[in-house]
Amino acid sequence: MNKVFFAGLLVAGTAVLTSAAQAHFQLLFTPETMLEKGGVVTLKMPFTHPADSGHVMEMGAPLEFYSIHKGKKTDLLGQLKEINWTSSENTGKAFEAELKLRGLGDSVFVLVPTPYYEASEDVYIQQLTKSYINVGDLPTDWDSEQGLKTEIRPLGKPYNVIAGGTFSGVVLSEGKPVPFAEIEIEYMNFPAEPEKNRFSETALISSPAHALRADASGTFTFGVPKAGFWGIAALGTGPDSEYEGKTLSQDAVIWIQARDID
Repeated sequence: MNKVFFAGLLVAGTAVLTSAAQAHFQLLFTPETMLEKGGVVTLKMPFTHPADSGHVMEMGAPLEFYSIHKGKKTDLLGQLKEINWTSSENTGKAFEAELKLRGLGDSVFVLVPTPYYEASEDVYIQQLTKSYINVGDLPTDWDSEQGLKTEIRPLGKPYNVIAGGTFSGVVLSEGKPVPFAEIEIEYMNFPAEPEKNRFSETALISSPAHALRADASGTFTFGVPKAGFWGIAALGTGPDSEYEGKTLSQDAVIWIQARDID
């Protein structure tokens, strides 16, 4: 396990930080999260290991997929299409959706996947995942809760994080903060090539995965050292702990995009 820590990475309420092995992460990816105007965007949704271009898990059909725009919920489940996503290890079934964004403001995308059986651990994993696209630099929905069983509520715009700055959020379970939630953070270290449904072959940094805990109020803060996409997962914070007679880890995932200052 890599013991190199990013300078400036910290957790609210404690100075302790440990690195994490590359972990499962549900992606909900589009290459640009701030657009000048609306139009067609494509979201890619593999369940994989973005820090090391690791194993791609075979996804089942998602249970829910929808967007929130100016407080209005739109069901997008019918827009999903099966694809194959390729990493350095294998190719596995994933999903994509081609969507048209209309109007200014934020669109919050929510994916609720079918629990995945991880045979090596004899557990199921379900990652309730959110990502964000802004149109026209008009903030509308980014700081709202979506009422998920578990979710991370951002305290800063998740599509406009400054590399070298910080990002904060609150971990919620059924709308209530989760004290000392266990959190994993991973950098998309092998950039996605969405037009080819795969990760690139070249890593960007040497220490792409870390772990921390939220404080007593469920709040966390970490320093963001590099531009790109970062996934944040609060592990086992959902109310559901069993699926088909086995242990279920019901996780909250949020994706943020960090940018360099020009």
